[in-house]
Amino acid sequence: MSSAFDLADLKRRMQSAILSLKHELNGLRTGRASGSMLEPIQVEAYGQSMPILQVASISVPEPRLITVQVWDKAMVAAVDKAIRDANLGLSPNIEGQVLRIRIPELNEQRRKDLVKIAHKYSEESRVAVRHVRRDGIDMLKKSLKDKLISEDDERRHSVDVQKATDQFIGEIDQVLAAKEKEIMQV
Repeated sequence: MSSAFDLADLKRRMQSAILSLKHELNGLRTGRASGSMLEPIQVEAYGQSMPILQVASISVPEPRLITVQVWDKAMVAAVDKAIRDANLGLSPNIEGQVLRIRIPELNEQRRKDLVKIAHKYSEESRVAVRHVRRDGIDMLKKSLKDKLISEDDERRHSVDVQKATDQFIGEIDQVLAAKEKEIMQV
């Protein structure tokens, strides 16, 4: 009877908010080199904007060094500019077609700033999860109003939606706590 309600779909949408958060947090610099820091960067190449991974390969040969091997010599300057413009506080050194990026130590103030940014990202994810919850509850109310489900079903499904919401908010908090610990680690 309650075919209009799909809890699995709501959970999938909540899960995507967490995946998005993890992706955003990967971009936060913690003093250790990580190739994923550069992955969101878009490069102006061949008259269009494209992901950095389509014009170069990224590797981490040392804990505090990222190298970017640009495939086309003509694209080196564009990749350099994209990295500098990405507001990651990174300054590549160009050696032929290779950009060497040293990851500087983080000072206390920068760590605190990164924690604030991480909190902002996690709050955006919590809001996204709550929007999915609202959509689910609205769907249930509409199904009840259209007499597609009973009041008991509506109540039971509402509890399920809230349980899923609490579960995903808890997962967001865990992801944030782990990232915060990583950032504050000296």
